[in-house]
Amino acid sequence: MNLMRAGLAWLPMVVIAIANGTAREAWLLAPLGEARAQQLSTLSALALFGVYIWCVLPRLRPASTGQAARIGALWLALTLAFEFVFGHYVAGHRWADLLANYDITHGRLWPLIPLWVAIAPPLFHRLRAPYTGNSSKRS
Repeated sequence: MNLMRAGLAWLPMVVIAIANGTAREAWLLAPLGEARAQQLSTLSALALFGVYIWCVLPRLRPASTGQAARIGALWLALTLAFEFVFGHYVAGHRWADLLANYDITHGRLWPLIPLWVAIAPPLFHRLRAPYTGNSSKRS
């Protein structure tokens, strides 16, 4: 497994996220309001990321669930770094506003996104890997 390739494979997720956010602003915000539009957009992002990860993971060829978990950890780190660095320094969002996206007590579902990009690679690896009886290949 090549971590550089895994990092490059993360980049299309930025494009997916931007397209998903653009669709939210264009089609969901006015009819649903901010909270519901954010929730629906998070669910659509989860689905879109799931399809992308399912398709790209075999090209990255993790040899084990552990290697797939390392891909997920890398993607988690890149996702959080992008969100906070880009969100604050480029988009100009306040730190408090960025952190508010993680408040599930106020109906924010955003924490599911970084969680999903972290767990989807090992989960999908396990779903794709045929059981061979050799636990070392699956961990």
